[in-house]
Amino acid sequence: MIGVAVVGYGYWGPNLVRNLAETPGAKLIWVCDLKKDRLAGVQLRYPTVQITDDFDEVLRDPRVDAVAIATPVSAHYMLAMKALMAASEEARRMVEEAARRRLILAVDHTFIHTGAVRKMREIIENGLGDIYYYDSVRVNLGLFQHDVSVIWDLAVHDLSIMDYVLPEKPVAVSATGMGHVAGEPENIAYLTLFFESKLIAHIHVNWLAPVKVRRTLIGGSSKMIVYDDLEPSEKIKVYDKGITLNGNPQMDGEKVYDMRVGYRTGDMYAPQLDMTEALGRELKQFVDCVMTNAQPIADGHAGLRVVRILEAATQSLAQRGRVVELEPARLIA
Repeated sequence: MIGVAVVGYGYWGPNLVRNLAETPGAKLIWVCDLKKDRLAGVQLRYPTVQITDDFDEVLRDPRVDAVAIATPVSAHYMLAMKALMAASEEARRMVEEAARRRLILAVDHTFIHTGAVRKMREIIENGLGDIYYYDSVRVNLGLFQHDVSVIWDLAVHDLSIMDYVLPEKPVAVSATGMGHVAGEPENIAYLTLFFESKLIAHIHVNWLAPVKVRRTLIGGSSKMIVYDDLEPSEKIKVYDKGITLNGNPQMDGEKVYDMRVGYRTGDMYAPQLDMTEALGRELKQFVDCVMTNAQPIADGHAGLRVVRILEAATQSLAQRGRVVELEPARLIA
């Protein structure tokens, strides 16, 4: 059995606790939170689980093999580094330390464990053709965060999905946005990501929208995908639509002659999806990885790639959309 502690019992922590309590191979030992009223609720529902507001008490317990962190974003780095350092003696960075000590570092990219996103990756690998664009919208009214902008709160989900389903990684990012509440971070933002190929990605996130939208379009040379996470059943729709180029283009200065653009309109189908709860699947995979020393799908490197994009986007946002190149990650062996 893998002994697990959950740190943070606010918005996402209860979901982690519920799933860990039902995950074969995992034993939930601790729930840690600074607010004692939240911990009282844990004790009522899970009487065998220990509670504390002291993270160090969790780390001192030799029964704890894994720590799931569900605190506000600004505390992730400190807590994760502290957890890694407790299992080893010293660390420089989370990914480096986990690799050096052969620990399993997983990031909570929950969406990539959904049946819809896994099916999307399968379709992209086997039938979409050359990928032209990735266009996503994630907007709603609230919840305003005080420690991070809307990019870190909402765009992180789209970036993690993009990192999982696309066959190549972005090389540069541009971001624009605006904050409409005095003293608070940006509440609306637009990210554009550039790749070595002609693929382009665009992400729109907003805390000030009158409706909730969770929609992604992926266009390929053969087919196109519409992913709507709010759809109750047909979350993925695949369209046999696109263009065909006919004739031989002839250059005359800056003009192209004899090129004919045709439009192909075929069928739409909605593939059957695995409806297993994503968080349960994710936690089961994590437990299996700890037991077998395998790497999870969303490992530390995946988290690092997403964080690098978020940091570059934040830098671009501060400079009114200046394109920021994404340098390859350099990890110390």
